[in-house]
Amino acid sequence: MCVGFAKPHLPFAAPKRYWDLYQRDQFTVPKREMPVGAPAVAFTNWGELRGYAGIPQAGPLTDDQTKELMHGYAASVSYSDAQVGRLMSEVDNLGLRENTIVVLWGDHGYKVGEDGLWCKHTNLELDTRVPFIVSAPGFSKGTRSKSLVEMVDIFPTLAKLTGGQIPKSCDGKSLDPILDSPEATIRKLALSQYPRGSTMGYSLRTDRWRYTQWVNSKTKKIVASELYDHQTTQQPTENLIANAQHTNVVAELSQLLDGPGRISKVLAKDKDTFKKRKRSE
Repeated sequence: MCVGFAKPHLPFAAPKRYWDLYQRDQFTVPKREMPVGAPAVAFTNWGELRGYAGIPQAGPLTDDQTKELMHGYAASVSYSDAQVGRLMSEVDNLGLRENTIVVLWGDHGYKVGEDGLWCKHTNLELDTRVPFIVSAPGFSKGTRSKSLVEMVDIFPTLAKLTGGQIPKSCDGKSLDPILDSPEATIRKLALSQYPRGSTMGYSLRTDRWRYTQWVNSKTKKIVASELYDHQTTQQPTENLIANAQHTNVVAELSQLLDGPGRISKVLAKDKDTFKKRKRSE
């Protein structure tokens, strides 16, 4: 069974009881400065949020507007959390918990004012890092793992846990080694991508670094690059791509991102998808 919860997607509408869980003054306005040295192509004009009443078409929000939206986001998260709880309670009531695999994940991360930005639509950590919880019979409960995973790992995991076969063409990897031992590692890197017009951003995350290349879809040329150190924070304040101390890191990550031919293969898929879309139009 697949169950989808729309919240905390915009608009941040939730019953009053969930707003009442929070006080407006408990929210702190994030720093609005974008990472030093980051290319303009890395950012957006907030996407959908600009289309709502009371939101300026350009420029930052006031502190009061920011806190109101942060309040609404928290209320919407708690609202969805309560619905997940209702669903799991019914699974318990039906006596199904002990033989049911449950996977909970989000389709993307979200910014609520960090870096002066809102919504998703970037390759930054806050947009590409998502909630991901697996509960399966026979495995430990309440443990956390720092292992890198991708959303494409969900299908092979479910196939493996239910005794099915994982197709050779499957890009994902089963997470059962991590479910057995949270210290296990199945990936050295995780990939993501997000477009900006005719330019595609390809992003690679290791246990420490996030490296992104922005590639023009027509010329196949790299038009901008980013390197962020996530050793101590999810919100780095500087793009280190031009830092001479990290030349070797950039070279290694660049090779990992495009080897063996990763970007080339994805570019080919993107091109085919674009052609199909044009034909359908």
